[in-house]
Amino acid sequence: MENVIVVGASSNEERYSNKAMKMLSDYGHTPIPVAPKDAEILGRTVYASVAAVPGPVDTVTLYVGPQRQEGLFEQIIGKAPRRVIFNPGTENPGEYERLRAAGIEPIEACTLVLLRTGQF
Repeated sequence: MENVIVVGASSNEERYSNKAMKMLSDYGHTPIPVAPKDAEILGRTVYASVAAVPGPVDTVTLYVGPQRQEGLFEQIIGKAPRRVIFNPGTENPGEYERLRAAGIEPIEACTLVLLRTGQF
């Protein structure tokens, strides 16, 4: 199963990032929350940045809009995941070519739908 960074993770159960954390875990993946406010979400240590996450990462799933993505893609490229999922509202086509050049696949999709339909 995969280590998945959830950028914009939230302890608020109404937020899609929280639902994604739960569903990733339910499907056997290891969600790794990245957020500025919480120390722990769903029993998992929260990291302040993508760069601070230890170890290898397979996927990064985004829950922050383009206006909050400054400096994020340098950190993602540094972690070298195989893909980045741009959930609805997080799309940033200007960054897709840079990710591809680094060998990272950008995907515009909903993590929840990908999991439910067996496409994750």
